[in-house]
Amino acid sequence: MYEFLDRVDAGRKLGLMLERFRAEDVLVLGLPRGGVPVAAEVAKALNAPLDVIVVRKLGLPFQPEVAMGAIGEGGARVLNQRVISLAGVTEDDLEAVERRERVRLESRLERYRQGRPRKGLAGRTAIIVDDGIATGSTARVACQVARHLGAAKVILAVPVAPADAVGTLSEPDQVYSLISARNFQAVGYYYRDFSPTTDEEVVQLLDAAALRERLAGAGAAGTDQDVEIAVDGVALHGDLHLPEPCNAVVVFAHGSGSSRHSPRNRYVASVLQGAGLGTLLLDLLTPAEEMDRGNVFDIALLAERLAAATRWLNGRSDTAGCKVGYFGASTGAGAALWAAADPDTEVDAVVSRGGRPDLAGPRLAAVRAPTLLVVGGADTQVLALNRQAMDRMRAPVRLEVVPGATHLFEEPGTLTEAATLAREWFARYLLPGSQAGN
Repeated sequence: MYEFLDRVDAGRKLGLMLERFRAEDVLVLGLPRGGVPVAAEVAKALNAPLDVIVVRKLGLPFQPEVAMGAIGEGGARVLNQRVISLAGVTEDDLEAVERRERVRLESRLERYRQGRPRKGLAGRTAIIVDDGIATGSTARVACQVARHLGAAKVILAVPVAPADAVGTLSEPDQVYSLISARNFQAVGYYYRDFSPTTDEEVVQLLDAAALRERLAGAGAAGTDQDVEIAVDGVALHGDLHLPEPCNAVVVFAHGSGSSRHSPRNRYVASVLQGAGLGTLLLDLLTPAEEMDRGNVFDIALLAERLAAATRWLNGRSDTAGCKVGYFGASTGAGAALWAAADPDTEVDAVVSRGGRPDLAGPRLAAVRAPTLLVVGGADTQVLALNRQAMDRMRAPVRLEVVPGATHLFEEPGTLTEAATLAREWFARYLLPGSQAGN
């Protein structure tokens, strides 16, 4: 039986367990790759900054799988002198291995941080987060590196770990684990969705956290809520962010194979939030409904759910006066335009990212909301479909092609460009003082 839906779910639950640290000067450090989505939720729960902690094993020159130590950034180095002595490793041998591994370490850090400096640890509480522990070797080294970098207290926090491993970890000051399993299976056994985390997703999560930190520093107020919307006899789950004051909310309609927990969607949402927009990340199908692939491509069903979410927003006291925009990706873009064509649905702007507007079919001509179509330049088939859809639309519509981007906008900088285009479009048509009439 699964204990966690995915890493986001695990991170939220872990954040509740760590609530006591909200009052401390905390830095949350995710172990890439899989630990970062968990750490991102912990950082949000504690209202703390997020960074990564990257370590590299120093393997014996003649037997690389055997560790004689490890390194971290800032010159941190942890050595196992017993292994070094028994193996007869010379200082020159050690320096050669470290030099090679440090190049790899710095390369990963450069990829993840995108030019941002390392956040200082001196005198702070370091909470090191992974998606689970099997042997604990990487976590041990990460704790030692954090200590070397000046952390006053080191906490290791994971959703799941073997009970016997938890008791033997001496490197952290405290260990927190939601599940200390006596009959431990592989870490992925405890997750419903344990799909791999990519480097690009790590970057997106760090970018979103950095933006959230800047907004907090600028005094931007807002609230985040987990919400349920009752429709068609089922409960749809969403994440609602409302700025203070709230003038507009953008509802996300993600594509097949994605969810409200998608790092891409959450990153785009953070960029929109930076412009003062509210966001509603919503799963338009229940987990059980998603098992039927027919539902995933039922554009009419998805559009009706989207329209129901819009009515739900209009019925809330804190969002009743807000303008509404739709952000659709892939098949979700078809649903967004289908819903926007309904004369009873008040929609003020639509953005499609790598979307399939053609799936809205003959309803395209009835769309009244200004629509921005953002397509990757390397996504040639979808680009052709977007151009055909444009010809059928009567609403103000613009096509923006992001050079070099493929369907998922995984190439460096391409998702940021798409999110920036979306932010400008929504700000123009949804926020007070816009230039929509020009």
